Amino acid sequence: MTDWPSVGVVIPTHDRPQQMRAALRSVLTQFYPGDIEVVVVFDRAKPDPGVEAELNGGPAETERRPVRVVRNERTPGLAGARNTGIAAVGTDLVAFLDDDDEWLPGKLAAQVAALGTEAELCTTAIEVDYRGKRNARLALKSTVRHADLLRSRMMMLHSSTFLFRRAALLGGLGLVAEDAPGSQNEDWDMLLRASRRRPIAHVDTPYALVNWAGSHFETRWDTKISSLRWILDRHPEIHGSPEGAARVYGQIACWHAAIGDRKEALRWALRATKANPGEPRAAVAAAAAAGIVGVPAVMAALHRRGRGI
Repeated sequence: MTDWPSVGVVIPTHDRPQQMRAALRSVLTQFYPGDIEVVVVFDRAKPDPGVEAELNGGPAETERRPVRVVRNERTPGLAGARNTGIAAVGTDLVAFLDDDDEWLPGKLAAQVAALGTEAELCTTAIEVDYRGKRNARLALKSTVRHADLLRSRMMMLHSSTFLFRRAALLGGLGLVAEDAPGSQNEDWDMLLRASRRRPIAHVDTPYALVNWAGSHFETRWDTKISSLRWILDRHPEIHGSPEGAARVYGQIACWHAAIGDRKEALRWALRATKANPGEPRAAVAAAAAAGIVGVPAVMAALHRRGRGI
């Protein structure tokens, strides 16, 4: 028994057996004095019981932490899988980790210490890996407020760094939104909801390695559009932040350009420019709509720098 709270780690997985095992090991080898319970949630796939047999009762003391595999019994997709995992653990805290990402040494202990007694959610900075090139993304602050997240999605606050009080998820904060189109932008929605209740504690050290190559969502342009419009409907206060609104309008413009919808791309680009004349995504969308550049090529160039559209 220790004074450290117990942590349940939820790892949703879909068709990534090798990466999922790497994600698992990054959890099991964390130095953390408290109890850790891991639930791997197989989404739209048959659970692999070999994961439990392979990792439970390993030879290293740090690996003697229970690992369970379950099937996503809720809405298919990332949001439903995460909520399935939340329901499956009985721990004080709940952490998320995507199956293609990894925690870096020291992550959990530093984050639990930073959570303190007031915050309901704690995040960390990340290191982005894109085809072997790595870039650190920092927030340059230790507390994130609602206004910060209206101005920017703050992508360094990645879902693979989320650490919650489980009581908040089962109470006033609520579970992951399963109506998010394609389970996209459900993480920004969670950040906005959490920061509206209380400031988010943040450890500005890269404690998660986030893989940007081979994402299931990278080129799902229609879903990107619908999920951003869902966010705008769910959080209309974004429209009141010129910088934040222009960023979202510019992204929608880019995704319309990517599917060849020139009219909508230009309409949203104009809307972005009106909100914030300096919004660079508006120019990217206009150039893509004119056939001067391709959105995937722009994304790849930005990803190499640890950035995105």
